[in-house]
Amino acid sequence: MRDTRSRLQLKLDAAGRLFMWNWMSNRIPHYLVSEYPKSGGSWVSQMLADYLRIPFPRNVSVWPLAKKSYLLHGHHPYSPRLKNAVYVMRDGRDVMTSWYFHCLFENERTHPGFVDRHRQTLGLADPSDVYGNMPKFIEYTFASDSRRRFHFTWAEFVGGIDHDRALVVRYEDLLTDAEAEMRRVIECLVQESPDDQRLHETVERFSFKNLASRAPGAENRGSFLRKGVAGDWRDKFSPEARRVFHQLAGTELIAAGYEASDRWLHEDPEPHNAIV
Repeated sequence: MRDTRSRLQLKLDAAGRLFMWNWMSNRIPHYLVSEYPKSGGSWVSQMLADYLRIPFPRNVSVWPLAKKSYLLHGHHPYSPRLKNAVYVMRDGRDVMTSWYFHCLFENERTHPGFVDRHRQTLGLADPSDVYGNMPKFIEYTFASDSRRRFHFTWAEFVGGIDHDRALVVRYEDLLTDAEAEMRRVIECLVQESPDDQRLHETVERFSFKNLASRAPGAENRGSFLRKGVAGDWRDKFSPEARRVFHQLAGTELIAAGYEASDRWLHEDPEPHNAIV
């Protein structure tokens, strides 16, 4: 459903969520799911809230739920003082690809004017030329958009997580075995093994196939759930896009385990069309 709240209401709701996130999660058993955008956080939130049978308020005020247990999803850096927090990570190159489509093509979740603003700011002659535009988009996202919207970049988000203390989920592991990953998450949060049948039903209910009504890999640029795969960056990143991303986040990409070295910079790009 498209978000139709006014800009004032968006700001008021955001302030309420920030208060609940920072001050209430340690007092009431709230659950927090944080991600850099387009990393799979919404998916994790839906499955976790469904299994735990708690509210997951989206695009609404959280104040009516202030004294109840519920789940909040947001874009916040790691904090060691927060309880019941899950941090979702994804390969930053796939994040850039997914964020490109989210910013430059309308979908059912974008607020009116969101896409127009990004298109005007970037001044792209043809937004459909993903391959040609990606270097400029990556620079824009790291230097301007991330700073203004979230106050941190993808590199800062993944680089700031204390993996010895944080509960971390990788999008790629969810694609491989969502049940196993969610079982691990639930066990860590509630300190007991989940019910296998209930967990299976939750994962099935929120599978890409059921939510998007198409198989993973079948693209719909007009949907928030565009493609649902890992590695989509490979035919969207030109050599220049690879160089730009490496310059801005290459160290964090390797530290996060998505590459063993910078050899990926020099691999031959997969075949692509000029318009993809």
